[in-house]
Amino acid sequence: QVAFVESGGGLVPPGGSLRLSCTTNEDIFSTWTVGWFRSAPGDQRELVASVTTKSITDYTESVKGRFTVFRDTAKSTVYLQMIDLKTEDTAVYYCNAIGYTGRILFSTWGQGAQVTVSS
Repeated sequence: QVAFVESGGGLVPPGGSLRLSCTTNEDIFSTWTVGWFRSAPGDQRELVASVTTKSITDYTESVKGRFTVFRDTAKSTVYLQMIDLKTEDTAVYYCNAIGYTGRILFSTWGQGAQVTVSS
């Protein structure tokens, strides 16, 4: 069973913006850190941003200053606001829960959100 549903992807030119959404159930949302991951062809899936239940955020270096991750408690949704997108941001974006030791908690991933940055 898929625990997360991602949406909001699309095709944007370099410098463009997108907001991705990750919806899950209330129990997961209120218990675990949620991370946004991305996977590009030929590359390993990488963690790009995460937000704890107390809204403490962390980002991989390449997206700092351009991506913002935040939570909406009323909707059990985690968002990834992306600005100043670059061609190297092109990937399928997924979310998942992250345990206390950094382990990814759910082995079944959602369908992801395709982000394509191209002129």
